[in-house]
Amino acid sequence: MKKVNFYQGGPKVSAVGYGAMSFSDFYGETSRENSFAILDRCQDVDMDHVDTAHMYGRGESETVIGLYLKENPSAKDFFKIATKGGIWEGKREDNEGSASNNSPEYMRKNLEESLQRLGLDCIDLYYVHRLDNRFSIDATTELMVDFIKEGKIKSYGYSEISPASLRRVNAIHPCGAIQNEYSLWCRSPELGMIQACDELNVTFVPFSPVGRGILTDKPRRTEDNSDAPFLKVNPRFIEPNLSVNLEWTDKFRAFAADKGVPTASLAVAWSIAKGRNMLTIPGTRFVKHLDELALGGSLNLSLSEVQEIETVLPAGFAQGDRYSDGQWTTQERFC
Repeated sequence: MKKVNFYQGGPKVSAVGYGAMSFSDFYGETSRENSFAILDRCQDVDMDHVDTAHMYGRGESETVIGLYLKENPSAKDFFKIATKGGIWEGKREDNEGSASNNSPEYMRKNLEESLQRLGLDCIDLYYVHRLDNRFSIDATTELMVDFIKEGKIKSYGYSEISPASLRRVNAIHPCGAIQNEYSLWCRSPELGMIQACDELNVTFVPFSPVGRGILTDKPRRTEDNSDAPFLKVNPRFIEPNLSVNLEWTDKFRAFAADKGVPTASLAVAWSIAKGRNMLTIPGTRFVKHLDELALGGSLNLSLSEVQEIETVLPAGFAQGDRYSDGQWTTQERFC
């Protein structure tokens, strides 16, 4: 498994980490027993980074990880943990429906609850999950610096922000990592964010590198999305868009088969190859799929292979927006 910087100035971790949103019911039902099996297998395949969030299952994902670490004390030394705070769990009528809350009181409450659930004294990397337009990003960054000084976190990051915002916060205090959606069907980070991260030595963390499952050998069909609240209303996963997107990605599945590798492995390898310090965090509810994701961290693609993949799936091929109107909240759009 290739190793990369966990965050700016931090230790090395596997280039493929585990995105633990799947420890909640976001993409379908799961169980704590199944999640424990995933964490067992992560250790077997040297996948030593786990990314979670306060809002995944209203704390369920963090709770599962904390219980696992309690039952497996050696795993505390193996896993490098990142979590996120700042998304409001209730209705926010005072902020035009925004799902975010970056108030110092709420961010501190989120952090303390995350520490308690995870059973940790200090979190390796703590992200501001979404920006809140009631508060300046400068003030929120200063709060993250306070958390570092207090010994509650080692480094901070932001999720779904723009290159301009990265430069702004990095000037206040070195930013550890930026986490934005990035895959073969979500290419906007190529318009400045990856370049800014490379320039500033900030780790870039692509989430959903297999396109929420569409860049796999067995992608979800319309009838498969009834148990996934997010996907059943997401424009790219509803008709007529889904059929078009499946037709495009069928070409990529055939391409991967010709190369003799799983489609998910090739999609993950592509994302790692696109920047100087890429730490990708795919998720899955199935142990057998975890092995395919981990394999992506061992595939070293040449420039010509990357270009060949992008000929099969060119930038902008996806039909439909990546979020519905209700799912677009405070993600920063840029370029």
